[in-house]
Amino acid sequence: MSPLRFDEITGRYGSLKVVLLGDFCLDRYLEIDPARAETSIETGLTVHNVVRVRSQPGGAGTILNNLVALGVGTLHAVGFCGDDGEGYELRRALKSLPGVHMDHFRTATDRRTFTYCKPLLMHGKGPEELNRLDSKNWDATPAGLEDQWIASLRLLAADADAVIALDQVDHADTGVVTRRVRLALGEIAQRHPRMLVLGDSRQGLNGWPSIGYKMNAAELAALLGQKAPPALDDIQAQARELARRNGRPVIVTLSERGVVGALPDGTLEHVPALPVRGPIDIVGAGDSVTANLTAALGAGATLREALELAMAAANIVVHQLGTTGSASVAQLRERLGC
Repeated sequence: MSPLRFDEITGRYGSLKVVLLGDFCLDRYLEIDPARAETSIETGLTVHNVVRVRSQPGGAGTILNNLVALGVGTLHAVGFCGDDGEGYELRRALKSLPGVHMDHFRTATDRRTFTYCKPLLMHGKGPEELNRLDSKNWDATPAGLEDQWIASLRLLAADADAVIALDQVDHADTGVVTRRVRLALGEIAQRHPRMLVLGDSRQGLNGWPSIGYKMNAAELAALLGQKAPPALDDIQAQARELARRNGRPVIVTLSERGVVGALPDGTLEHVPALPVRGPIDIVGAGDSVTANLTAALGAGATLREALELAMAAANIVVHQLGTTGSASVAQLRERLGC
């Protein structure tokens, strides 16, 4: 990509309006100093002393962090937090981000804030993540909340350049992107055929409407009823057929093999991953791909240009250890040599 083209694409980011619907989490990091370990008098167990606590938005908030880092001008967060301490931290962190609008982000008194609590052992070889402590909701999402999110989507989509939906929960219909909300996404995609509507789900996209799909190779295999991720040639053929059938883009991330993208008109691209150096942490790489694809395509990039930017962002993020990272336009420029 030439420097001029890079500037043309990223220069439009400030005028973009993106709606981000999904499971906003709180990522809470507990940094433990092993040199300060003690033994409990009462139990005889090791006491891990936390010397620093830091929190940041996770889940859909990670995509939001990346969109903010790119300088996307208007970002609407559609989701919820609980009426609890974690919710206070999450809402405060989201409100501090430039360009983020919280009018459609609810505080739910009957839901807990989705929280990933990540103890990190800080020593000479870098942060070592210990067993994570998660806080989730296990019962079905109330219909009243679904009604509010659907109304928000319909209102915001009328003036948006793109809509992203991230389903982060492990149990169906316990988060934001429930079956009813997915149906509304399909209706919005039909009503706005030229707008990018992109879905991503850790449960897989089986049963999702015909919108843009972003998934990894294992999720593609599961969607197609296969036992193992297919070979690259098969992935390319399947992505192209799925894009044609849905009438929307299909993106398949392939870890160290890069990413495949397909458009309904038959356009197919494979962009290899950039080489890594030293220790890496893959947490958040997929979300950086989602954010950069959305921003680039919304700004008029070709599919290949968008995939190149996404691969550069993922490469930057995996080298950020002990955090769920993001990539700025300046970092992308340096990584791509633009």
